[in-house]
Amino acid sequence: MRSLILGTAGHIDHGKTALVRALTGVDTDRLAEEKARGITIDLGFAELVAGDVRYGVVDVPGHEGFVRNMLAGATGMDVVLLVVAADEGAMPQTREHLAIVELLGVRRVVVALTKADLVEEEWLELAREDVADLLAGTPYADAPVIATSSATGAGLDALRELLGRVGSEVEKEARRDVVCLPVDRVFTVRGTGTVVTGTLWSGRVGAGDRVRILPGGGELRVRGVQVHGSDAEEAAAGSRVALALTGDGGALATLRRGAVVTDATVWEASAMLTAHLRVLPDAGWALRHGQRVRVHLGTAEVMARCVLLGRDALEPGEAGWGQLRLEAPAPARARQRFVLRSYSPVITFAGGEVAEVAPRKRRRREGVPEAALEALRSGGAGEAVAAALALAGPVGVAEALLPVATGLPPDEVAAGLESVGGQGALPADGRWVAAGVVGALAGAMAAAVDAVHRDEAYRPGLPVEQLRALAPTGAPRGFADAVLARLTGEGRLRVQQGVAARPDFTPTLSPAQTALREQLRTLYREAGLQPPAVEGLPAALREDPAFPHILRGLEAAGEVVAVDQDLYMWGGALAQAAARTVAELGGRAGLGPADFREVLPVSRRYLLPVLRHFDGIGVTRNIGDVRVVLKKSS
Repeated sequence: MRSLILGTAGHIDHGKTALVRALTGVDTDRLAEEKARGITIDLGFAELVAGDVRYGVVDVPGHEGFVRNMLAGATGMDVVLLVVAADEGAMPQTREHLAIVELLGVRRVVVALTKADLVEEEWLELAREDVADLLAGTPYADAPVIATSSATGAGLDALRELLGRVGSEVEKEARRDVVCLPVDRVFTVRGTGTVVTGTLWSGRVGAGDRVRILPGGGELRVRGVQVHGSDAEEAAAGSRVALALTGDGGALATLRRGAVVTDATVWEASAMLTAHLRVLPDAGWALRHGQRVRVHLGTAEVMARCVLLGRDALEPGEAGWGQLRLEAPAPARARQRFVLRSYSPVITFAGGEVAEVAPRKRRRREGVPEAALEALRSGGAGEAVAAALALAGPVGVAEALLPVATGLPPDEVAAGLESVGGQGALPADGRWVAAGVVGALAGAMAAAVDAVHRDEAYRPGLPVEQLRALAPTGAPRGFADAVLARLTGEGRLRVQQGVAARPDFTPTLSPAQTALREQLRTLYREAGLQPPAVEGLPAALREDPAFPHILRGLEAAGEVVAVDQDLYMWGGALAQAAARTVAELGGRAGLGPADFREVLPVSRRYLLPVLRHFDGIGVTRNIGDVRVVLKKSS
């Protein structure tokens, strides 16, 4: 059977609770105060089987003083049962509840005209016309209407059948998604411990799972699961769920209505949200820049300042972009809908949909990136992921956070990453960076290499470290290397011995530099095994900008060899010395520096670096303070 959430809506005393009791046999008024006053104050719950649909029923209060409780219950509804008393017709809370349902994006509404036994047929027709006028201009203009009586049972079978048919038509996939359970009740059961209830918006959760609590991020373990009041091994999206939780006392202490239970490891509560805002056409209120509002997000109510982007106000019926500066962090996910109520008097007048869950603070008059924000709010996987990366800039977005940042399940995020990867985005250190940032750094790297080739053609290229320094501030660790790897993989650059160059580049020397190279060759050839250190070379050689590169070029060609820091020797002289050492001392052991000086008549300053070089190329082996020389080749 399909699991869906059916929520009631409507004015106080129009018979919502009586209708639920007549349909399910459950009295959802559980509080003593509710029974004493005869009104619903807080949320009530029941189960209704209609055809092949199992509904978790959320009965909400209709009194204007308890709209905040109604909003906590309205979250996650798949179908709304709008209750209108036939003897009174649409009333203020009928209209406010309907506006809330529309702002939260509930797609299907069924209308029950209750107390039909109290009116004549002619009056009943007038009530139907009143409902038609109420729904006109809303997404629910074609909602079915059934007259019922909880007292006589009239219309209940037809209503149950209708709910089954409507439920079977609701598009809902139990996809593998991030667990998101907004908490609407917290209580303690003796022998069980702390229990939370709510409508499971997305994902699956089972006994033994580890979960996190937002805000706060504390970790707990699921001790037991109930779905629609029955024990279960696992609960899926679209179910009324009760979770018995155990673990750290500090985390348990953070549980209250408004918290979210999740399995997302990097999801954190947000103190600021970028959102698309809409003011109800008949609100009678405008949403003004800087206005203090009540944000109903999931089951939470948070005060916030609204910063309109590019606007001074949104008049009734208007929509636009803004940022909500929350006075307390709240868990939010892209594409999540919310309701705005005025601070005082408390009236529902607007709502919206989250686009950015952890945005930078945007200035009121700066340009609004509407295309990217709209892609986050409603675009396909590739568009949404690309938009999230583009808005994040060089910092990028953690791959594990993308299901929250885009509002999409992990499998769709994976498809989106494949798409943006093909368009140039790159991962680095667990984060993805937008193609535009990648392209900008790749262009800067290539331009820097080209500048060296053009202005200092004697150099073999640019050290990789200098290319890494071009990475933008805040970029993930390893981002520059990832971009460089792409450049080399595409054949745009090559890297050899830590130096980057164009693949077809060959260093070229000017006539003066060619003469410098010949001077160095002559100097080292004539010095043999007793050359000056680099700092002892003639200043005219060392002060030429090309000098270090020419010297490294001679080393790369094997003409000179670095035998010590800042000390190079002629390669040919070293080869002759090695051959002479093997010829005269080969096979002998226990040799000290004095023994080698008979063959290599140089001072100790040069002898020790030469011997260390011989150790490195296998001519000698150092054993403590003495050496062994290889045997003569036969």
